[in-house]
Amino acid sequence: MAACGRFFQKQAGWNLISFVLSITIIAVAAVVLYHVLHDIDVDEVIAAIRAVSFRDIAFAAIFVAAGYFTLTFYDLFALRTIGRRDVPYRAAALAGFTSYSVGHNIGASVFTGGAVRYRIYSAWGLDATEVAKICFVAGLTFWLGNATVLGLGITYVPEAASAINQLPPWVNRGLAILALIALSSYVVWVWRRPRVIGRGQWQITLPGGSLTLLQIAIGIVDLSYCALAMYMLVPNEPHIGFVTLAVIFVAATLLGFASHAPGGLGVFDAAMLIALWQLDKEELLAGLLLFRLLYYIVPFMLSLAILGGRELTLSLSPPVPSPPAAIPRPAKPSEADVARQKADAI
Repeated sequence: MAACGRFFQKQAGWNLISFVLSITIIAVAAVVLYHVLHDIDVDEVIAAIRAVSFRDIAFAAIFVAAGYFTLTFYDLFALRTIGRRDVPYRAAALAGFTSYSVGHNIGASVFTGGAVRYRIYSAWGLDATEVAKICFVAGLTFWLGNATVLGLGITYVPEAASAINQLPPWVNRGLAILALIALSSYVVWVWRRPRVIGRGQWQITLPGGSLTLLQIAIGIVDLSYCALAMYMLVPNEPHIGFVTLAVIFVAATLLGFASHAPGGLGVFDAAMLIALWQLDKEELLAGLLLFRLLYYIVPFMLSLAILGGRELTLSLSPPVPSPPAAIPRPAKPSEADVARQKADAI
């Protein structure tokens, strides 16, 4: 794998490969959306949105809020991993919520979310290197959670993955088992002794075995809440099992993430429409639009309001005056100086 990595880096560069992959995913998604939605009835979509019960929307909103609450522990865990226990939870919660909601909507979350994190954490004395380490650990938590959910879910219902990648179920199950073996090997690897990666100031000690299990648990809880929110908004008939929907949802989310499109726009939706072909298109599209409203637009608006209010407060706050320089006290004269002064007076 290292040799392959050096070859690609030498011949093309990872930036070009990533760009080509993103363009390919977006192009395929555009073609799929055209074929799926070219005969869609907009009036029926609007009617389907109105038909969704307030109860389902309320539960979906609660699950979305719970998911974003879980996201705050990505940053808290990362802060503790790099040894910054002096930064309180409220700062981690602010940075986690705003960075992810902004990154989800603008795209290129590594850069946009990192910029938001730096703006917040710099007030607590963190430099760019420490913020980059936080982004790395938070990203590791995200990928560990995704690998676990997909590995377990596809092993249980391989047909869910087949609905997206069109591979035979036995192939998907085999790939899922290999992913779980690799994940287990990683946990054993970090459990045996502390593992340090990077060089110089970029060195970071990976979480140990028990902490890695905590990372995985955080990722699973986050993805479960998001999948539950989607589950509340898809049509009830025909019935789709939650595990099946969770696998499809996570796979579609990762495709949207790989495309670098803002909010996975088009890519996530195309994957969901293809995988859930048995559902009514207008009703499914209504659920996707409601999910995008609850998970992307509302948190994005809240984040902009919070960040804007914070910047306004910081700009209007009077500068903290520096403490006055201490006036040196005159040195107490020694006994010899006192005697000399008395002699001079006489």
